[in-house]
Amino acid sequence: MANHLKMEMRETILSLHRRGWSKRRIARELGVDRSAVRRALEVSGGTQEQAYAVTGDQGDPVVSKPPTPGEVLTGSAAAEPSKPPTPAKVLTGAECPQTSPKSGRSKCAGYRAFIEKGIEAELTAQRIYQDLRDEHGFTGAYDSVRRMVKRLSGQQPLPFRRIERAPGFEAQADFGKGAPIIGTDGNRHRSHVVRVCLSFSRKAYSEAFLAENTENWLRGWENAFWHWGGVPQTLQIDNTTCAVRRADFYDPELHPIINAFCKHYGIVLLPIKVRTPRHNGKAERNIDYVKDNALKGRTFPSLQAENEFLQRWERTVADVRIHGTTKQQVQQRFEIEKPLLQPLPKERFVFFHEAKRSVHRDGHVEVAKAYYSVPPEYVGHTVWARWDGHVVRILNTQFVEIRMHARALPGQYSTADADISSKKIALVESSADALLQRIRLIGPQAARWAETMLKERAIIGVRVLVGLLALRQKHSALAIDAACARACTLGGYRLRDIRAQLEQPVEQGQFQFMEDHPIIRGMDDYGRLVKSHFVASWEEPPAAALPQTANG
Repeated sequence: MANHLKMEMRETILSLHRRGWSKRRIARELGVDRSAVRRALEVSGGTQEQAYAVTGDQGDPVVSKPPTPGEVLTGSAAAEPSKPPTPAKVLTGAECPQTSPKSGRSKCAGYRAFIEKGIEAELTAQRIYQDLRDEHGFTGAYDSVRRMVKRLSGQQPLPFRRIERAPGFEAQADFGKGAPIIGTDGNRHRSHVVRVCLSFSRKAYSEAFLAENTENWLRGWENAFWHWGGVPQTLQIDNTTCAVRRADFYDPELHPIINAFCKHYGIVLLPIKVRTPRHNGKAERNIDYVKDNALKGRTFPSLQAENEFLQRWERTVADVRIHGTTKQQVQQRFEIEKPLLQPLPKERFVFFHEAKRSVHRDGHVEVAKAYYSVPPEYVGHTVWARWDGHVVRILNTQFVEIRMHARALPGQYSTADADISSKKIALVESSADALLQRIRLIGPQAARWAETMLKERAIIGVRVLVGLLALRQKHSALAIDAACARACTLGGYRLRDIRAQLEQPVEQGQFQFMEDHPIIRGMDDYGRLVKSHFVASWEEPPAAALPQTANG
């Protein structure tokens, strides 16, 4: 629309204004801006003068000059001014001013009969718009058709339903803009106020924070519960991203920490329908009440000063007022509701941070610049980390805890023994005593060699012990023990000395008879035995003793 209206449009605006139409209705019907209507009336004097309009033969409005004081109108000029049409009535023919398309007249006016037929067939405004566009080449906007359908169908919005809750059943919470904080340095900081209100008594709690985030949400709710001395059954909030990960009126997805908070206090969180703030109307109105009554026009030197003021204001102003809806004092009504609140838990909710983390190739995740181990099967996967000032908990995607660590300093590693695969534990990481225990199983000579070597070579000898144990992969324990015995005889205490002994063939030594032995008889004893038993039998017997042969 141009900044300057044509003469015929200004006359139409003035004529409709004399009929009793409001500036808002004139702007809506003619498709012009309300400021243009206001300017046209100011130029024509329509806002200050009472004039009479006479309809011509063709239905065109004819503007007459307003009568001067004391002037008496006669004839047709004295006719009674026409009454404004009812809101549901649409002017046509002589009643409706004919304007050109360029003047802002609705493009749907020429399709009135078609639109009425669509309404009778119970078609939606979208369907009527599509049929107009496809069948009649309509070039106007959908909103124009929708407005026409609404006017012709005489639809009136249903009144809102006010819902009141039983004592102790519901509380509503919302964040709003707080008072500015101007510190000693002169810098100006914005504050945010969370206000939690019980739906039955309107008893509320207000607290200011420097940021609107999940932690401050939970702190505000929790402080309200402890201030009241009880917990309501449900808490209704809007779909803020601080609490709701995915907005859905029927099945909303909350942040895990919000679920943990609700489980701790035994409360059910109910986000409202998207883009329907009236569903959280008590909290919305309470935020406006705090801003207008308590904080408007005030500044504070610190956040603590603002919170102290809010506590005093709640106690001396908000709690003692007579509420406009309940017609009762807030504090007196709260005394009825307080016994019906759920009891508080034994301790406050331990707030924790949480975030998704990818498990690195070394089996650790980074949390607050420190590193914490997870079981080996999670390498390359995504897990959840929850941490506070004391512990770090690692959870899988089903939020089942898989590992818990004490909080480590930045740059440090916290590794659980169970998270290290046995295949990745080197023998060199074992202590010298543990290695010596295993070497003693090879043989006494191997143990003697290892102990002597360790005394001579100190800490570097631990690797030598690992190398000695590795020889078991190719050689038997007997061979290694014998090699260690020969190395001890030669004074060789390096691993290559053992390897050299194992590579040499074993020579068969010559056995020497021992002259004396406790269980072996001496040679004299054997000589006497031979003389007494064998020598006599070798001597020839006497002739008489010899047997006689056949030849005599």
